[in-house]
Amino acid sequence: MTDQFTVAFDSGAEPSTARVGGKCVGLLTMTGRGIRVPPGFVVTTDAFAAALDGGGLRAEIRSVLAGLDLSDTADTERRAAEVRGLVTDRPVPPPVARAVAAAYRVLGAAGDVQVAVRSSAETEDLPTISFAGQYDTYLGVLGADAVVDAVRRCWASLWTARAITYRAAGGVPERGLRMAVGVQRMVDARTAGVALTVNPADGDPSKIVIDAAWGLGEPLVSGEMTPDNYVVDKVLLLPVKTTLSPQHHELVVAPNGHGLLRRAVEDGRRRRACLGPAEVTAVAELAKRVERHYGCPQDIEWVIARDAPRLPDGGPRVLLLQTRPETFWSRRPRAKAAVVPGAGVSSIADTMLGLGTLPR
Repeated sequence: MTDQFTVAFDSGAEPSTARVGGKCVGLLTMTGRGIRVPPGFVVTTDAFAAALDGGGLRAEIRSVLAGLDLSDTADTERRAAEVRGLVTDRPVPPPVARAVAAAYRVLGAAGDVQVAVRSSAETEDLPTISFAGQYDTYLGVLGADAVVDAVRRCWASLWTARAITYRAAGGVPERGLRMAVGVQRMVDARTAGVALTVNPADGDPSKIVIDAAWGLGEPLVSGEMTPDNYVVDKVLLLPVKTTLSPQHHELVVAPNGHGLLRRAVEDGRRRRACLGPAEVTAVAELAKRVERHYGCPQDIEWVIARDAPRLPDGGPRVLLLQTRPETFWSRRPRAKAAVVPGAGVSSIADTMLGLGTLPR
């Protein structure tokens, strides 16, 4: 389903950052490549423009921010709050609201369904600047009116003091800002997490590093808890180091389907690995496939549903929630790797030729 104001992930539409934002261009692209992504749709930057330009809201925002001195923290906070109030107090234009409600009904098919509503600004998730965590996300949103309101609050999050300061530091101008919003069906997560296709500890591009936690990944992403950590060889797709962390709480979809629930992890799972060996390999394989498509290191979010069916080959079904370029190590000059005996491909070759040292 595609119209001026909404684009379904599986519509086959040409992904355009200018129209669907940095985050959602990845979701449309990956869906088109056959990678498993929870279904959803984008509220386009055209909808954002209709909201800001239709009633003069953009001019009001420009007036509030005129002459802003970012060194004055209190004034920046005050003006940012005033701008957000202007956005959230203004009704969403009826054509936009109708388009969002219609796309939501298609997504729910038989009725209302919980969704995640996430920002997807035009300047978000770029190779040189990520804006990760700068704009708002709303989880467990239920009902068309609530989705429309969450979209409006995502728009407003463009103007937190933190986001304004971050844009200034990154050289992103305030004039002409546009935001799309992704609306994605919630997954009742058994396990979720992130994966980087470069080791964040030392920039090693031959490793994939996975963080995993029970339930939804939001507490992990926000830094509320210490996840299980797996360092995986990118060629063999097997872990070379595993660090488990006891997890006492998890965030899950409420059993009645209304909202989210933070609950204790029972003793039997508390010290058990969040991922089995086949699941570690499946997450690493997904991350590697995404990196191969983009040709540069990626930072992905993934999830395994609580009652997900196995794949025909018996493997676990891992879903991609989002992907963005890794922006730290990928911009640093890469030192030439030294090949040492007993490491990587040379180790495999030596073993096959009978030259390696057998484990005792």
